[in-house]
Amino acid sequence: MLPFVIRMSRNMKKAFFLLIDFLLLPICCWFSYALRYGDWTAVNFVHWPAYLLAPLIAIPIFIKMGMYRAIIRYIGYRAQWTVVKAVSLSVLVWAVAVYMMALDYNTPRSVILIFCLVAVLVIGGSRMVARWIILHQFPGGNSKAQRHADRVLIYGAGSAGRQLATALGESGEFSPIAFVDHDQTLKGMDINDLRVYDPADIAALIERYDIDSVLLAIPSASRLRRKAIVDSLSGFHLRVLTLPALSDIAGGKVSMSDVREVDIADLLGREEVQPNKALLDACILGQSVLVTGAGGSIGSELCRQIINQAPSTLVLYEQSEFGLYSIEQELQPLVTDGIKVIAVLGSVLDSAYLKRVMTQYGVNTIYHAAAYKHVPLVEVNMVAGVRNNLLGTWNAAEAAIACGVKNFVLISTDKAVRPTNIMGASKRFAELVLQALSQREQGLGPRFAMVRFGNVLGSSGSVIPLFRRQIREGGPVTVTHPQITRYFMTIPEASSLVIQAGSMGSSGDVFVLDMGKPVKINTLAKQMINLTGLSIKDADHPDGDIEITYTGLRDGEKLYEELLIGDNVQATDHPMIMRAEEDMLVWDKLKWILDEMTQALNHYDYVKVRLLLLEAVNGYDPQHEIVDPMYAPLSVATLEHEI
Repeated sequence: MLPFVIRMSRNMKKAFFLLIDFLLLPICCWFSYALRYGDWTAVNFVHWPAYLLAPLIAIPIFIKMGMYRAIIRYIGYRAQWTVVKAVSLSVLVWAVAVYMMALDYNTPRSVILIFCLVAVLVIGGSRMVARWIILHQFPGGNSKAQRHADRVLIYGAGSAGRQLATALGESGEFSPIAFVDHDQTLKGMDINDLRVYDPADIAALIERYDIDSVLLAIPSASRLRRKAIVDSLSGFHLRVLTLPALSDIAGGKVSMSDVREVDIADLLGREEVQPNKALLDACILGQSVLVTGAGGSIGSELCRQIINQAPSTLVLYEQSEFGLYSIEQELQPLVTDGIKVIAVLGSVLDSAYLKRVMTQYGVNTIYHAAAYKHVPLVEVNMVAGVRNNLLGTWNAAEAAIACGVKNFVLISTDKAVRPTNIMGASKRFAELVLQALSQREQGLGPRFAMVRFGNVLGSSGSVIPLFRRQIREGGPVTVTHPQITRYFMTIPEASSLVIQAGSMGSSGDVFVLDMGKPVKINTLAKQMINLTGLSIKDADHPDGDIEITYTGLRDGEKLYEELLIGDNVQATDHPMIMRAEEDMLVWDKLKWILDEMTQALNHYDYVKVRLLLLEAVNGYDPQHEIVDPMYAPLSVATLEHEI
């Protein structure tokens, strides 16, 4: 019978509950008389007309007050309050009707109060019983789903945790077992029928209740505290899910849609510094801004943040049609009156087109994010990588000078420091170009700034999405070397700091972002595996779930990255931004190397390209032979002989 009711249409369910109420109300009325008289026949059912009158009066009131509009699965306190009001009004009207129809013979006034209390209990209770049956016996129409629901601990018994417990109770995917909270005043208390425990009890709770997951309901906690909590949970092999920051939860209301996997930023524990509004506005507010590589990971985030600083015009310059289309469509809903967003499909290698675009839109500031950044790919495509990263930057800078652009900001990389790969060497060469141009122009051209930082979480070349995919597929998770370390920063934080750094200093300055402490990739991989509720498979744990394999360093890859070539670094007005004093080449010498490089690239002279990189880039130390697939390999030993 119950499964049949569950499968009914919405209108049929409304009719079913209306019929139930129609049958229950006369019983409640009779029971009220019976209680008053202490006689189950209530004086031989002499008041039977009053029994029949009760549903005839109550049902229309119930309908009018929306009692049959509530969905039983999601019924809550508001619906119960509606029951109280509807029943109270119905009993009041019933009492008047009984009096006016002279049916109050031997009807004590106390019956009215008893009838009201009994009806509230029965009518409201019937809804709660139905809700319990639906959620616990037929969740989603399938009792098997409830038995297989994840048994979860909710970490945090505050407002977000209580809302989350309610949301979980309405879900067939999770079954809340208990709260965990550091607040000792809550320990041992019951909230939403769930007991509150101390975090020290987690191990015992896992064993006692066979816990599958932990949901972090602490959206107001600092990132450092979240990292400490996540680290403490990583050894339990539980699936750890979390809520976003409080500012990201719409209206402060928590729902199941807010639950997500732990953000990798929570594993780093970096606290973001509030941006300096004056620095954000300096090169953007009311100005025409151009972003090259606007469809890339960093370029697109720059565009999102720039549009919020109210430029007069934002020019999206991108060679990828799909990338350009995607960012333009994303930005359109954010555009306010007076802001123009211009999508330009073009390459930074097209000098004439760059000048035309800059002139047409009166560009004041350029953020140059266009580059090939994937180390192994650039390593095996040397000519394309150097042409795009080096000549593309030179073209954009010369166009900016010719068109009277005021500010030019190059997005650089930590791989430009003592590079061992083509990508890093080409980016350091690009820095040298801007440094030399700033000296050549002697303050008459744009203010050139270069900003270096490490890996960004979630970028197209980031290891994090790769690890997530490998874990979903059952492994193995591939790490190049057990000791490899990298700096990490979120894309929004890096982009915000780039904009602020670009507003500082004088032309030719190299800025370095404070990336915090480097992270061992091996440790990061282990944490990601553990936090999905899986275990690591190795020699000591042959029955584990996911194996970590070491593939060896890729072409041009270093064990660790650096942010500074020398030790000469100065603080700035921003605690996360430093100014580096780096060696540079004078323009006359650099121009000769650039001309030679252009010829070498045009003739696909791989040997000369590498020789010129070695000559220009101090500290460039290639670790292998030339590996471009269009070129027959040349060993490092042979190259050194050529030098």
